[in-house]
Amino acid sequence: MTRATRPVGIDMQESDENRAIIAAIRGDNPDMEVRRLPGLVKLSAPGQIVINRESVEAHLGREWETGEFQLAIVTYTGNFAEWDDDQIVVAWEH
Repeated sequence: MTRATRPVGIDMQESDENRAIIAAIRGDNPDMEVRRLPGLVKLSAPGQIVINRESVEAHLGREWETGEFQLAIVTYTGNFAEWDDDQIVVAWEH
């Protein structure tokens, strides 16, 4: 398995608002797998997962700050390779 295909993941709490965030993330990451468990949604993808503020805002129907993402996640696999006002990227840096 190469670094580019090493899977990364995000586990998120199950909620109405988080379902919209997950739909936005899924739209921007077509290779991502979504697995639903009671109270938890597990996202995984080869290489990286990208969360775009504009996509999340379109699904939520309101402004969204990337810092709000901290309230939605339970755990993650990988590194936050980028986190600014417009985008969050989970990927392996090493």
